[in-house]
Amino acid sequence: MLSNKIGRITEKQGLIIIILISIFLRLLAAVYLGNKVEILPGTADQITYHTLAQRVLSGFGFTFDQPWWPATKPGEPTAHWSYLYTFFLVAIYKIFGINPLIARMLQAIFVGFLQPWLIYGISKKVFPHYSPLFAAGWIAIYTYLIYYSAALMTEAWFITCVLAIFLISLEIVETGGSFSRYLFLGLITGLAVLLRQVFLLIVPFLFLWLLWVRRKQDFKIHFRNMVLAGLVILLMILPFSFYNMQRFNRFVLLNTNAGFAFFWANNPVYGTHFVGILPEEMGNYLDLLPTELKGLDEAALDSELLKRGLDFVIQNPLQYLLLSLSRIPILFQFLPSGQSSIISNIARVTSFGLALPFMLAGIFFSLKDLIRQKKPFFDSPLSIILIFGFTYASIHILTWSLVRYRLPIDALFLIFAGLALGKLFEGLSSKVRGKEVGV
Repeated sequence: MLSNKIGRITEKQGLIIIILISIFLRLLAAVYLGNKVEILPGTADQITYHTLAQRVLSGFGFTFDQPWWPATKPGEPTAHWSYLYTFFLVAIYKIFGINPLIARMLQAIFVGFLQPWLIYGISKKVFPHYSPLFAAGWIAIYTYLIYYSAALMTEAWFITCVLAIFLISLEIVETGGSFSRYLFLGLITGLAVLLRQVFLLIVPFLFLWLLWVRRKQDFKIHFRNMVLAGLVILLMILPFSFYNMQRFNRFVLLNTNAGFAFFWANNPVYGTHFVGILPEEMGNYLDLLPTELKGLDEAALDSELLKRGLDFVIQNPLQYLLLSLSRIPILFQFLPSGQSSIISNIARVTSFGLALPFMLAGIFFSLKDLIRQKKPFFDSPLSIILIFGFTYASIHILTWSLVRYRLPIDALFLIFAGLALGKLFEGLSSKVRGKEVGV
């Protein structure tokens, strides 16, 4: 096998080279985005995080001095945005001054190192007979991930946390999982949730799979450790829940964005065809808010909007089904579009467009090998990776679809692209050796 033909030292050197390339490309992206924070394709959120960090540093807390997305009034509290990522920017701005370029570069360096290293480890555990360098190399040059690694948004760190969670989970399965490893799993999962609360919906699937795999080996110990990991996540969330309670006088677990997203994503204005970004001819997002609710604070409004969104689904199940189906091509878009910028089209085609055939081929090969070996599907790491991809995609198909919401799946599924590329490389190498022998 190819991995047996790559010396240990050579493989380490290869990984170092890949990591250096990864960091270099992400630093280039950071320099390209520069020291200004402006709206570029898919990165509007960085305006908010940059503004919030400055407001916190100035002693105004999590508020804005003017009306802000989604419907936050000047001077009123907001919990719509990740507290953790805002604090990340606050720390950098406190040390280095208000210099977004420094924040971009530091983020690019850390993410540029971690993403190839993590995907290398995951690929090595899932496909031990093929070199993990293919997956690591692919994630290093993946255009979407390079672009978002320099954006002052949650994407880069969230994707990195997702990869770390899967690597730790696979190590738990492989080694039996020490107490400290479960605590680390809880810590990294907590960080992922604080960056994007949607990951809370993935946690039950991950934890149940870990319990299933370890069901015959010290189940009680692993169950206890899993409970402790869950408590770590809860303890990381609770301070923000208390903070929200003080400001809104109502319980808000973490962020106030689920209601807004679900209401707007399933509004009757779409009919049965969802549009990722509402065009002017279809109206304005704020105009879609019920007039009688506009006096509510952000938390109360988010709660009421969630109720109205659910009422729409209950009353119009067929329309909701067709609307959800229309979100699939938006989430998995890989072809150029006349409505997209040049940057978006280039990133789309050179990343997901190029990788998708290899991802599908890799999934096919891995499932074929699993069937040939007659291994139970749910005992294999493939099961939780595929479950994550299906579940995470389904969440956004049923709510709000944008290409950037798919990126955590892209990053993890590059192990399949790496597998397919490894098989292709091995096949070509065999043909070359065959011709040399024939000569």
